[in-house]
Amino acid sequence: MKRLNLQSVKTLYLAEMARSMRTMLQSIVSPVISTSLYFVVFGAAIGTRISEVDGISYGAFIVPGLIMLMLLTQSVSNASFGIFFPRFSGSIYEILSAPMSYVEVVVGYVGAAATKSLILGVIVLVTARLFVPYSIDHPLMMAVFLVLTAVTFSLLGFIIGIWADGFEKLQLVPLLVITPLTFLGGTFYSIDMLPPFWQAVTLANPVVYLVSGFRWSFYGISDVSPLVSLGMILLFLSVALAMVGWIFKSGYRLKP
Repeated sequence: MKRLNLQSVKTLYLAEMARSMRTMLQSIVSPVISTSLYFVVFGAAIGTRISEVDGISYGAFIVPGLIMLMLLTQSVSNASFGIFFPRFSGSIYEILSAPMSYVEVVVGYVGAAATKSLILGVIVLVTARLFVPYSIDHPLMMAVFLVLTAVTFSLLGFIIGIWADGFEKLQLVPLLVITPLTFLGGTFYSIDMLPPFWQAVTLANPVVYLVSGFRWSFYGISDVSPLVSLGMILLFLSVALAMVGWIFKSGYRLKP
């Protein structure tokens, strides 16, 4: 296997990061404001009725879920638009004809999307301190969950950006799949609060494992085992990598 061309990866990575800097208001400011509004609305409105969940104040309890909500949606959005726009403008053929391997293309685009999501995650984590006090019992595992989730869903966004043949399809999966699954995946509540039947149904939601594992890294509490959560993230990552590999091998929507 030939060595990774770091210069090619760096070029794509910096180009994608520069694009985000040119749209700072949309890329960074808007998600942070939206997440802050969740803290205000849910923390103030629902927090007055639900004082604690598993011994944690409700405002602090929703911090990991809100960070995960932002991370999932932004990772998919950043990566899907990042690869869709070159396809839309036709500049993707210049990249495909360049002396770059498919691995370098994926690392450049997905790396930039994941980096932007991680930056937003850190900003929201700091912003949350302005609203509620919280603790992080396992900071190393928190970083692991953050990075793995950002990379996995950036790969998913990359796949969506190649699959979509229009701006409508580009927003279809994030709006109709990712966001509902996240809201129903324990972002604002513990699944132990649900009746037994709906607990079993909720466990079929893959986002539950992401939110649960991430919340465990903060407070040491979780709806499912953190090892199971970590295993599910690695499984999602493996599936996404396999799909990206098939796309480049087959030339799906990349070659006329």
